[in-house]
Amino acid sequence: MTTNSQSRPLSLADRGPVARSYRRYLGKASLTLFAVLILSVFLLPMLFMINTSLQHPSQRTTAGAPVYPAIAATGTYQGQTYPIYEVPMPDGTTRNLMLIEGLRESSTFVDPNDPSATPIEWQGRWRTLSQVWSFSPDIDNFTTVWSQLNFPRLLFNTAAVAILSTLGAVISSCLVAYGFARFRFPGKNIMFIVLLATIILPFQVTLIPTYIVFTRLGWNGTWLPLIVPHLFANAFNVFLLRQYFMSIPRDLDEAAMIDGASPFRILRSVILPLSVPAVVAVSLFHFFFAWNDFFVPLLYLSGVPDLQTLPIAIQQFNALYVTEPTLVQAAALMTMAVPVVIFFLAQGAFMRTVVITGVEK
Repeated sequence: MTTNSQSRPLSLADRGPVARSYRRYLGKASLTLFAVLILSVFLLPMLFMINTSLQHPSQRTTAGAPVYPAIAATGTYQGQTYPIYEVPMPDGTTRNLMLIEGLRESSTFVDPNDPSATPIEWQGRWRTLSQVWSFSPDIDNFTTVWSQLNFPRLLFNTAAVAILSTLGAVISSCLVAYGFARFRFPGKNIMFIVLLATIILPFQVTLIPTYIVFTRLGWNGTWLPLIVPHLFANAFNVFLLRQYFMSIPRDLDEAAMIDGASPFRILRSVILPLSVPAVVAVSLFHFFFAWNDFFVPLLYLSGVPDLQTLPIAIQQFNALYVTEPTLVQAAALMTMAVPVVIFFLAQGAFMRTVVITGVEK
């Protein structure tokens, strides 16, 4: 005897958990879909760059070529190479055949898998057929850029300028931020406000005076104008580090002072180990700025090819190969490789440090 317990409708008490679970699932799915759409918008330029850099140069000018990196399929017949097309057959099927003779109204094809077979006469205009393409990334674009640009030398120049200027900027900013965060001296607040006011000072205002000074010092045509100014603290970096230093309890400083630590020892052994996230963030910001800086190297290194950085060389390369976007995108992708790798590596260290310091606190 069967009961109606399984067929009866759900009561309000039964529907509550099911409805809540369904709404929760729908909310998570909607949020995930929205995040994927936003991520796709940001990744589309990168995907376009990678796809273009792997395409063959002739693919960009060939009608009917696919979007992905590919090369036109060909076959060999009697020692010569012929293209392969998708040919509709009388029985309704489609075969990939090799065109050995194309006329206006009829053409001759051969099976590329069996060139010794009897040629096939096909009635129709062969120009209306679709050519067969096979996936084939062109790595030669990167080797061409590597040799044409003297990429190892440019990579060394850019890395040297970026690393040296980043070290100078981070060390000087940490010292200045430590002074504003932990020491008391007359006019500290006014000096800090003046320092922050330099953020709104346009770069163009100081361009001519600094150029005159560096030229008179004989630094024009060297790396010094690209490195020395960053040895003096930057207002943005100082503000970020100062705010983070102020969040560290002063009890730790007092405990270190009782143990006989000097102010510099406190900075080195107490403040900086607890401020790794802020230091990493400042290092990332300045390294990417120095790596991508174009105007200052152009101003001081335009006449010295051996000391030029990647942004200058890429601009000259783009002007020379403007009609070959595959090479241009390959050069841009190679230039971006180092910052992208450093960013992801530093992001991992940044997140681990945040978790560790949060647990310790």
